[in-house]
Amino acid sequence: KETLEYHHDLHHKAYVENGNKLIAGTEWEGKSVEEIVKGTYQSGAVAQNGIFNNASQHWNHTQFWEMMGPGEGGMPGELEKALTEAFGSVDKFKEDFAAAGAGQFGSGWAWLVKDTDGSLKVTKTENGVNPLCFGQTALLGCDVWEHSYYIDFRNKRPAYLTNFLDKLVNWENVASRM
Repeated sequence: KETLEYHHDLHHKAYVENGNKLIAGTEWEGKSVEEIVKGTYQSGAVAQNGIFNNASQHWNHTQFWEMMGPGEGGMPGELEKALTEAFGSVDKFKEDFAAAGAGQFGSGWAWLVKDTDGSLKVTKTENGVNPLCFGQTALLGCDVWEHSYYIDFRNKRPAYLTNFLDKLVNWENVASRM
């Protein structure tokens, strides 16, 4: 509970508030978060890094919250089939996803994405970079910044990722993004 309160009520809220301040009076005011993320990442303008960082972290966290919750129905058949086709098994997908997150040096995210060619892939990104930056569709994202797990898991990021995949993901929500 404490981790989620800090994470949502302080970290995510700060990204929204700071992002709104930074875009006020700029060309980005009034644009969607997706447009801001894509536009400021692609522009590579150093002056807009603050806008990108806050917008992308807001987008990332929104995805994160939407993918969690009770999933009493378990993993839908179409998702299980797609993961098995792409990775060999659901367990292999989970292993690859956890390895990507655990292997991310420093802060970042682990992702299950639908790539531009329609294939499913596990990837990781540093800091606030996300699949939008590469034209990919995020199906599942897990925050591997220390604030997302340190209170409960200390320095055991792999255990946090296993817990996330086994107990927190609503697989029906993930399947709905395919």
